[in-house]
Parts: sequence; structure tokens; C-alpha cells
Amino acid sequence: MKFEKEFSSQMVQEWQGAYMDYSYLKKHIKALLKSHQQSSNPGFTRQRQAMYRAFSGLTGRSSPKAREEEAVMIPQSAYQTLLMKLSAEGAEQELEFFKKLDLEFDKVRTFHEGKVQGIRENAEELSKQMDALIALRIRVKRPDQVLETAAASVVLSPVARSPEGVHMDVIQEVEDEEKTKDLEGLRPARLQVLEHVKINVDPDTPVSTLKNVIMSSKLELSFSKDELKRAEKKMRKAFIEFHQQLRLLKSYSFLNILAFSKIMKKYDKITSRNASKTYLQIVDTSSLGSSEEIYKLTEKLEASYIKHFANGNRREGMKVLRPGVKRERHRITFLLGLFSGCCIALIAAIIVSVYARNLLQHEGGRQYMTNIFPLYRYVFSNFFAVSTPKTELGAELINFGLHSLFGYIVLHMVMYGADTYLWRRLRVNYPFIFGSKPETSLGFREVLVVASGLSVLTLAAILAHLDLEMDPETEKFRLITELLPLFLVTVVLVITLCPFNIIYRSSRFFLIRSTFHCICAPLYKVTFIDFFMADQMTSQIQAIRSLQYYICYYVWGDFRKRSNECTNSSTYKFLYIAVAVIPFWLRLLQCLRRVFEEKSAMQGLNGLKYFSTVVALVMRSLYDITVQNGNASSFWRIMAAATSGITTIYNTYWDIVVDWGLLQKKAKNRWLRDKLLISNKAVYVVAIVANILLRLVWMQLVLDFNLPFLHRNAMTAVIACLEILRRGIWNFFRLEHEHFNNVENYRAFKSIPMPFYYEKDHHIM
Repeated sequence: MKFEKEFSSQMVQEWQGAYMDYSYLKKHIKALLKSHQQSSNPGFTRQRQAMYRAFSGLTGRSSPKAREEEAVMIPQSAYQTLLMKLSAEGAEQELEFFKKLDLEFDKVRTFHEGKVQGIRENAEELSKQMDALIALRIRVKRPDQVLETAAASVVLSPVARSPEGVHMDVIQEVEDEEKTKDLEGLRPARLQVLEHVKINVDPDTPVSTLKNVIMSSKLELSFSKDELKRAEKKMRKAFIEFHQQLRLLKSYSFLNILAFSKIMKKYDKITSRNASKTYLQIVDTSSLGSSEEIYKLTEKLEASYIKHFANGNRREGMKVLRPGVKRERHRITFLLGLFSGCCIALIAAIIVSVYARNLLQHEGGRQYMTNIFPLYRYVFSNFFAVSTPKTELGAELINFGLHSLFGYIVLHMVMYGADTYLWRRLRVNYPFIFGSKPETSLGFREVLVVASGLSVLTLAAILAHLDLEMDPETEKFRLITELLPLFLVTVVLVITLCPFNIIYRSSRFFLIRSTFHCICAPLYKVTFIDFFMADQMTSQIQAIRSLQYYICYYVWGDFRKRSNECTNSSTYKFLYIAVAVIPFWLRLLQCLRRVFEEKSAMQGLNGLKYFSTVVALVMRSLYDITVQNGNASSFWRIMAAATSGITTIYNTYWDIVVDWGLLQKKAKNRWLRDKLLISNKAVYVVAIVANILLRLVWMQLVLDFNLPFLHRNAMTAVIACLEILRRGIWNFFRLEHEHFNNVENYRAFKSIPMPFYYEKDHHIM
């Protein structure tokens, strides 16, 4: 692999603007090479030239006097490279190259120094938090053994404690009591620190949210075990996140030093100079190359975490601090191929079974399609609907064949799998954006394996349920056969909620937790994954309504006779509307929570968007019910059309301009945005047009532009599938925009709230 590709693949994507612009400097090298090749002086490349390198703010290690054998001299006044000898050919290119090289070095060095300063501040804050944690631990667990416990506590160096201290040697581990006695200037953490701290109450749970509203965000210590447990949990997260910061900073320093080395060696090769040696000495002696403090702090941080949060077990502690790289497993690819093949075979078996047994003309076909098929409503049944549109049974297939609880879920998972493939290929750090662990987040293969596995289960259940013969004695169908749909739903729920470490437990629990946060809005703090998940729910209204049908059919219907009348009740019709409103209402509550916390007017406008959608959905559902009852009026049609039109325009504008960040008139890519992941701009134009058209599709139900070969219910299912396709497109560009927001703000790690709040700048001296 060429270094340029390796350099791009290993860089921290959120910091990509702060790395050395290797490709741009490489273009200058190529221009310089071309100039030398065109030179009429064949001995030019063998000339020895000298250049001066001047620095400010760094201590030079080499002698300032020039020697004839040196290609570089290093004064210490300014960051500017001067060439002492210039040839007739290529002089301008060389000057431009070193000018750009100096700018890149200054950019990288400045960014690195800023991050190091932030590391120092975080280390000092983490040390203060550990003082309070150790004191709280002593007070709660061993109130009468202060001296014994203090001998194994975390203490800070005197240099770090002093206001003028600049060293990062802030966390020192004392292994035993004898070592503590030998160390001078170190004193154990004292209980007096608890007199100056309070507990931070972050409104990220329902209880803490209510405490924040009713009381205060800062509470007095209660010295309870639960309080200690919560504080230790927060500190554990803070240590892990801080360790991640150190790892990223070390990687940033190493890659940039390597890039400067590579580009200078290319320059030496072209010009036959010996400039790289002295130039790289300057890089090594700068703050970018002096990483001893970072390495030392990393070692002490690891030792502290292992001792205080891993019970001294280094292996377990390092597993948490340095998680292994996720490996691609061949069995995933094998299972994906196996399940995909099984799906094709099952579809073929269903088709053969239907035609071989002449089920399309069977007298029990209408009853089957009216009451049983909605339990599956699988998307593949569209084959039957298209192939037999004129038969009575074909009409029922059209009515219900496209409605699919599992079909909608599978389609959504396939779209998400395609998104994850593109995100990974284009280096979008989607685990970081979602807040999941990189080592356990699902890739596109894993997502497609789950989707194809669910397809196999559903198709197998449909094939086993193709039974239209009733028992002549009891006039009922077999119980086992009729319970197959319910059994399938139960299996899916059991697998989803399974507490054992099988079938991607970490991802399943992450999904459950995010969904629960959405349902409990606005009691939980709204993070990106929470409102992202709520947006996914707004595109799964028909799937949620399918769950409503399951309850109706198995609770109030006579499923042994495949009869169901509860869908005609007023309660069912009311819930039919309410179920569709709930996802948008939850999203509205999330926006209100963010308005309250962030004081953001944009979130207020976003909430207004979802409120308009709720109104339009209610009006459209009422109009749909009147049409089904045969008493449709122009009033409900006008109201549905007006509200749907307003919310469609509102949502479309918000999707493109706010969520995707496109249609910027003054952007570098006109009418798009400054940065694009996909170089082909036509892709964005197609996405904008597709989003507009798919947003306008639902107006078809209100305006009654029905296709002659599709029933109204079939059209509803088609629109539901198109909405899922639109959501898949929206997901990709929404995360692309969020990724560039992180890049613009150099946001490569999350800030972790600390458990303790110091009333004043208190230090233990």
C-alpha cells in the first residue's frame, strides 16, 4: 500500500484538517521533479545546497554554528526555511515547496500543542476528582481505617499541585505502605476534601432530571454506597475516555512525524540534497516529537485504572482501556451466503406450493388472505398480487400482500446495512457518532446476516402456514399451525431480549436502551442516537400498526376459525390513529427537552415540524377511515390535503437544508456544501430530487390518484416501503453532515461529566 493511502486510512478522521497535507506537498515534489527533468543542466541535481532553518520557542540541541558538511543551519528566530543556493531551474518550485512545508509544520505543531495543553488540564481535573473519590470511598467503606486505606490511594505530585506546575506527572501510584514512607513530598488523600465538593447531578436519567428541575444540579454528599457506585462508574468512563484521548494524540504525533520524514526523503531523492536529516531534527526536538510526557502519563493512567477499577487485574484492565481491533470473520460471510440461498429456495417453494395446490382458487383463500396473511404480510407476496390481479384471491393478496411486519423490518435493515457499508468505505466514524463501542458495533455483513436470518424464519413460517383445510369435525384449523405467526414474533422478541452473550448482545442491548430512551422522552437526556432512533420509528408506522393487528387478532379474534371482527370497532380505529402519532409525538418531546436544555431556537422549529406532522397524520387517518366507511366528505379531504401539503414542504426543506446541510449558495460546491464525501456531485442532486419525490408520494393517498391495478391498501404498503427507502437515503446524508460537523470542530472524543463539583479551587497541599 502506498504511504499516502496508508496515511489517509490511519488518521483520526475528525482531525483530518489538522494533519499534514501530504498529497498537496507531493504535488509540489512532482512539479519539482518535472522541472529538474526539463533542466538543461545535467549536474544540477548533484549540487549541494544549504538552507537555514530558524525556530522560535524551541530549544535547539545542535550547535548553532555552521559547518561546511551540513546542509542545514538552525537559527532560532522564526519558522522559515531559507535556501542559500538557487539554480536557474526549479528555484521557484523549491521556494514554494518549503513555504508550504513550513506552514504545514506550524499548523501541525500548533494543533498538537493545543491538544497537549488540553490533556494537562484534563489530567489535573481527573486528579482532583480522584482525590474526592478516594476520600468518599474511605468514608463509605472504611471510616475507621483512614490511614490504612490512604496508603494505597492516588496522590498528586507537588509539582502538579502548584499553580505554576507545567508537568503532566500528575498521577502517581503508591503500591504499598513502605514505598509511601520513602517518597518525600507526597501526602495521602484526606477526608477534608469532601468538605469542598458536591455531587454533580446530570439530567441523563428520569430521576436525575426530576432532581435537576425540583432541586439543583449540585447536591450535598450523602455518603451512601449507591452514591459511591455512581461516582465510580463515572470515573471509570472518564479514565477510559481520557486514555482514548492519549492514544489518539500519540497516533497523531507518530503519523505526522512519519509523513514529514517521507516527504523530506522524496525531496532529497529528487534534489540530491541532505536536507532531511537536519529538518527532521527540528521536527523531533519540537513539541510534536517530544512525546515523553504523553507516554509517561499513559503508563501511570493505566496503572491507576488497573489498581482502582480492575482490582489489580492487568489483563482485564487493559482489555477495557485498549480494546482489541474488530476482526472480520469468514463465518459471517458464509452465513450471509447460506441465508440468502435459503431465502431464494423458500420463495421458490412457496410459489410452487401455491400453484401446485391451486391455492389461488381455493374457497378458503379469501379467509386466509383476510385474516392470516396480514400476520406475515411479507413483501415477497407482491409476486402473487401482480401475477393474479383479476382473481378474487388476487385482490386480497393485493390488499394485504405488501403489508409486512417482518418485511418492513427486513427492508429497513437492508437499507441500514447498505448505509454502514458506505460509511465504512468513506471512513465515517459512525460508532463514535452513535456512541457505541467500535469493537462491538455491527458492520454491513453482520446487519445483512441478521436481516437474511429473519427472512428465512419468516418465509419458513409462511410455507408451513399454507394450510387452507379445516377440520370437518371441529370446524377449526390446527392450533399449532395457527400459532405459527405468534410463535415467530415470540422468537424474535426472545432473541432480542436474550441476556446471554449470543447473537450480538452488545448491539441488541444498545438498540433496546436507545429505544427505551425514545419511549420515555423527555425524561432522558437526548443524545444523537436517541433522536436518530426516534426518526427511524417515524418511518415504521405500518410495522407498528401490524403489531396492533397481532393483538387484535389473537386477543379478540377467533384465530382457530380465522375470523376477526375487531378491526371494525371504534377502539381499533382510534388506536390505528394513535399508533401512527406516537413516534412523531415522542420526537416532539425530544425537541422540547433540547429546547429546555440548550436554549436553541432551531430545536423549537424542529419541534414545530413534528407537531405539523402529527396534525397532518391525524387528518389523513380520519380521511382514510371515512373513505373505508364509504362516507368520505370533501371537508376531510381538504383538511388532509392542506395539512399534508404544509408538513411535506416543511419536512422536505428541513431534510435537505438542516439535516443534510445542502443548498448552500455560497459553498465551494455551489448549492451543495463545502465538503462532500462523494466526489460525484450528481449523487447529491439525485438524492435531493429523490427525497422531494418520496416526500410527495404520501400526498397520493389524499388526492386519490390510485393506480388501476393496485388496491388502496396495497398503495399504502407501497408508500410505506418507499418511506423506508427514503429513510435509508436520509440516514446516509444525515451522518455525513454530522461527520463533517465533528471534523470542523475537531471533535474526536466525547466529554464525560465528572461526578464531583468543587465549590472552589481547592487543592490538597
